[in-house]
Amino acid sequence: MLQDKDRIFTNLYGYQSWHLDAARARGAWDNTKALLELGPDTIIDRIKASGLRGRGGAGFPTGMKWSFMPKNPTPERPSFLVINADESEPGSCKDREIIRHDPHLLIEGALVAGFAMRARAAYIYIRGEYIREAETLFAAVAEAYAAGLLGKNACGSGYDFDVFVHRGAGAYICGEETAMIESLEGKKGQPRLKPPFPAGAGLYGCPTTVNNVESIAVAPTILRRGPEWFASFGAENNKGTKLFQISGHVNKPCVVEEAMSIPFRELIEKHCGGIRGGWDNLLAVIPGGSSVPLVPAAQIMDCPMDFDGLRALGSGLGTAAVIVMDKSTDIVRAISRLSYFYKHESCGQCTPCREGTGWMWRVMERLRTGDADISEIDTLQQVTKQVEGHTICALGDAAAWPIQGLIRHFRPEIERRITERKSGGIETMQEAAE
Repeated sequence: MLQDKDRIFTNLYGYQSWHLDAARARGAWDNTKALLELGPDTIIDRIKASGLRGRGGAGFPTGMKWSFMPKNPTPERPSFLVINADESEPGSCKDREIIRHDPHLLIEGALVAGFAMRARAAYIYIRGEYIREAETLFAAVAEAYAAGLLGKNACGSGYDFDVFVHRGAGAYICGEETAMIESLEGKKGQPRLKPPFPAGAGLYGCPTTVNNVESIAVAPTILRRGPEWFASFGAENNKGTKLFQISGHVNKPCVVEEAMSIPFRELIEKHCGGIRGGWDNLLAVIPGGSSVPLVPAAQIMDCPMDFDGLRALGSGLGTAAVIVMDKSTDIVRAISRLSYFYKHESCGQCTPCREGTGWMWRVMERLRTGDADISEIDTLQQVTKQVEGHTICALGDAAAWPIQGLIRHFRPEIERRITERKSGGIETMQEAAE
C-alpha cells in the first residue's frame, strides 16, 4: 500500500485550499527555476528514466512522446503543448479532482513539460460540463501569472511561456487528440487522418504534443524526488503511482492514488471497504473506463492493476476507471447502455463507426430483451470486428470492445434470454423492474 509520504496528489480530496499559497505550502512551485535549469534534454531523459507512461488511456511512454518534438522551433512555427482535460470517458473522474483541488500541480507541470519540449504555450482543453473546475483553473492560472510564474520570464528563468484555458462543448470525441486540436482551432471536433502526427503538424499546423492532465501534473514531483523514486513503484514497464477511480458496487466508491500493479483485491479491500454483499457477489469489472472489455470476477480477483496485467486478460488499464458490477447487475443491459453512448458520441466521419455503432446498439437492445435469434450473437461479433480497427480514431474500437467482452465471457446469459423468450418463459429483468 502506498504510504502518505509518497503521494504526489496530497490535496486530492480538497481538505485544504487550492490557492497558490496553500499549493506552495504543499511543495508546488518550489524553486521551479532550478528544474528548468536542468535543461530540456535532461528533463526528458529523467522522465524517460522514471518509466512514466501516459495516464490518459493508451499508456505511451511520456518521455519518448516529448522527445518527438523538434529541437529548434522557429518564431514562425512555434511548438505547443495541449493538455487533455476533456475527461468524458464514462467512469473516469480523476482529472477533475486534480483541477478542482490541486490545479497548481497541473499548471507547474505545464510549464516544466512545455519547457522540455521547447513549446511557446500550453492550451488546457477542459470538458465543458466541468463548470466549477474550469472556474478554479481560470483563477489558478491568473494567480500564477500575478506571481510571475507564467508569462514573460516565467519563474525568473528567462523563458517566456503562456497557459491558455479553453472550454469544450460537451463532445466525447474531442478527447481524441486530433479532434481536440480541430476543436481548439474553432472547427468541428472530428479526428484527423494520421500522418501527419501532431508532433509534425498539430495545432495551427505547428508541432504539438497532447498529454493527459495526470501525466503532466506528476512531472515536477518526479523531477524533484528523482526518477528512481517514481520507478520504485509498480512492476517492470508499469512504473509509478496512479490515480484509480473506483465506482459501482463497492461499499465506498472513491478516487485514490496507489502504486501501479497493486492487486485488484487489495485495491478494493483497502480503499473501498470491499465489494457490496461480499466477494462472492462480484460478477464482473470494467477495469479502465467504459471502452475496455469487462473481466469476469474469477479472472480479475488477483490481477495486478497495470497495463500489462490487464492486457493479459484481454482488457486494459485505460484511465484506471474501475467500474465494479455485482450479481444484481443486468450485464447485457449495462453493455447495451454503453453501446448507446458510443452511438450517440460518434462524430459520423467514418462509415464503419457512423453506421456500425447504431447497428450494434439496436442488436444489443434485442439481445437484452431476448427478442433475437441465437445466430445473431455471432453476426454481432463479426460486425464488431468490421468496426474495430477500421476507423480514423479509436472510437470504433471503444464501441466494439465492450460488446466483444460481453460475448466472450457472458454468452450463456445472452443465449438464456433468447431461449426463455422463445419458450415464453421468465420475463426479462427490465420488464420485472417495470
